Order: sequence, then structure tokens, then C-alpha cells
Amino acid sequence: MRATLVNAEKFVGVANGALKMAARDVRVFYGESEALHGVDLDIYENEVLAFIGPSGCGKSTFLRCLNRMNDTIDGCRVTGRIELDGEDIYDRSLDVVLLRARVGMVFQKPNPFPKSIYENIAYGPRLHGLASGRAELDDIVERSLQRAGLWEEVKDRLEQPGTGLSGGQQQRLCIARAIAVSPEVILMDEPCSALDPIATAKVEQLITELSETYTIVIVTHNMQQAARVSRRTAFFHLGNLVEVDDTTKIFTSPSDGRTEDYITGRFG
Repeated sequence: MRATLVNAEKFVGVANGALKMAARDVRVFYGESEALHGVDLDIYENEVLAFIGPSGCGKSTFLRCLNRMNDTIDGCRVTGRIELDGEDIYDRSLDVVLLRARVGMVFQKPNPFPKSIYENIAYGPRLHGLASGRAELDDIVERSLQRAGLWEEVKDRLEQPGTGLSGGQQQRLCIARAIAVSPEVILMDEPCSALDPIATAKVEQLITELSETYTIVIVTHNMQQAARVSRRTAFFHLGNLVEVDDTTKIFTSPSDGRTEDYITGRFG
């Protein structure tokens, strides 16, 4: 049974901008075990929304619901309703490949394809027919690498393997690869957890810049990172979305005692 969407202004402290995605009564089951319990959440255009919470609390599980990555897990079942621009993304007639172009994913560990830097970026546009010829494809590759802050570092070695880049460069390459298919939403699952502080700072700056064009949802264990990059923060605990609000409010005067306990280090 699909849940009916309720008032989009359910939460206090919503971000400016139009509603981009909406989740209602989203539950995730692995076999008979319920891992996520009735999540309701609105996501707005051009915001950076951070998910925080202890390990195993459901934040990455919910993130993967937003572009149906959980479909690839045997025995995983998702109920409830998630809309992108008012359309049910779990509708059987929906093309999941096209959905994942509109809602891209950047994973915790950089995962460049075993191809050249150029081909890493060109793969998606070729797959989706976004370039009519080599010149247009070249333009997409260059523009995507520029948006990811990587062009000046790799423009003279585009034919070299993407796997030969440093960890931070690989992560920005993966971000450029996601950008290349003109997504509307970018999901990031702990994108800086394997990076050093300098590479992390570059990715965080990139997130801020990209939010001018894209809606970004980031899972992070680093609460300082959430405070630096996000407009709103959602706290998950034991498979429940406890609260979501302006990041400043979450970190200074949360509404729920569990949020305060986590932020102040009483558990985690």
C-alpha cells in the first residue's frame, strides 16, 4: 500500500526553494527485518541536506532509496512513496536507468571506471545520447571536470587511467562523472571519509559551489562537516528519522533529546 503525500510544509525550518523530492512513510525491509521505520522527509531544490546519526541507524539505507539503489540488494523491499517532481520513482513504468541519471550517486570510496579520465566522464553522456558528436562530447567532459574543480589538474592527461589519480582527485572525478549526465539531485554517501583534510576541504568547497545548480543530499559521520556544508540536517537513530531542521538549530537547540545526546557525544 502506497502512502498518500501530506502537506509539503510538514517540517519547521524548511529551506528556500521548490519541493524537489518527497518521501512518505518509507520503510525498508531486509527479509522480515524492518530496517527503516516510516520516514517522512521533504528535499528542496538547491539545498544541501545532511544526514547524520550513528552507524547502522538507516541514513545510508534511506539515501539509497532516493535513486533505487536498494533494488540491487537481494531480499530488500521498500514500501511507502517517494516522489521526484511529483512523480512516484517506484512506479513500475519508470525507467530506473533514467532515474539514476536524474538522481546521481557518489559513493564512500572513490570508484572510477578502469578507463581513461576522459572515458570516465564520457561514458554516461554516450549511454544517454547526450552528445551528437565528438566535439560536443569533448565540451561535456571539459565542462564537467571544470565544475568538479579538476580540469586544471588533469587536462593534459585525459587519456591516462582515472585509477591513477590520488584519492581526492578520484572522488572529484566521480563527482564530475555524475555531473556529466546533467542530474537534478546528487546523493553523496560519506564522500570524504577516505580522504585527507586537504582533499576533504576541496570536496566540501565543491559541494557548496554545486548547490547553486543541484540539490545535494549527503550522508556524513562528521558533524563538523554537516555544520559546514548543509542548509538543513536530518538526524537518524535506530531506523527512525528523529528530526530534521535548519542545521544551526539542530546543532544548537535540537527538539529531541536523542539528537542532543548524539551531538554532545553521549552515544554514537
